[in-house]
Amino acid sequence: MAVSADCHRAVTGDRHDCATLPSQGPAASWDPNRTHRSNTHPLMGQNERVPSLLLIEDDDAIRTALELSLTRQGHRVATAASGEDGLKLLREQRPDLIVLDVMLPGIDGFEVCRRIRRTDQLPIILLTARNDDIDVVVGLESGADDYVVKPVQGRVLDARIRAVLRRGERESTDSASFGSLVIDRSAMTVTKNGEDLQLTPTELRLLLELSRRPGQALSRQQLLRLVWEHDYLGDSRLVDACVQRLRAKVEDVPSSPTLIRTVRGVGYRLDPPQ
Repeated sequence: MAVSADCHRAVTGDRHDCATLPSQGPAASWDPNRTHRSNTHPLMGQNERVPSLLLIEDDDAIRTALELSLTRQGHRVATAASGEDGLKLLREQRPDLIVLDVMLPGIDGFEVCRRIRRTDQLPIILLTARNDDIDVVVGLESGADDYVVKPVQGRVLDARIRAVLRRGERESTDSASFGSLVIDRSAMTVTKNGEDLQLTPTELRLLLELSRRPGQALSRQQLLRLVWEHDYLGDSRLVDACVQRLRAKVEDVPSSPTLIRTVRGVGYRLDPPQ
């Protein structure tokens, strides 16, 4: 029987972006030397490093279908069927990105996200069962970088993954200072009062985009295009949640921001200290 990676139900016939499931077995353990059928994505060069992913999803059919689909897209994928197993794998081998289901047995995806964020800033994409505002907002406030609503198409998830990973790429060799806040675009680091700030790739990219246009208001839709590489206005909560997390790290008093200002009816701007 075939299972559609984008509809998650039994189908007949062939779909190029769907995975045909083998007999189901236990979740795969992390094996850095594991070789998949295809490790080359059409957009990747011969010598480009293959991104490693950790997929935490309790549904056997969805987990297997997404693993096969993402592997075909050029990723190296390890899987876990519970939050506890996912955290254990994360301690053994650090991936480039985590794809995390919200509804998990035992420790749910929100708590998994919070635990990861206590010690690590690696990118996290949430899988949500429905486009529920509360679930999405709670997930983003827990520290997720992006979210995808099920049923999910493998190629759509791949595009979101690559967009998140691009946020950590180095840029031109210049820097900008905003009082005690120093942004080094070459090293891709941010310091405050001489101390390094631990930012996620999304938080860093958002700060970079705002710092390129000091004093200029950028709309939420502009920031969605620049940072998340999509501009569906319904996803403006991505921007708001990320700004909230960023303020907690860069502002002296996050509840009374002096750097990242809200422009009512528009979006946000980055101002030098007064």
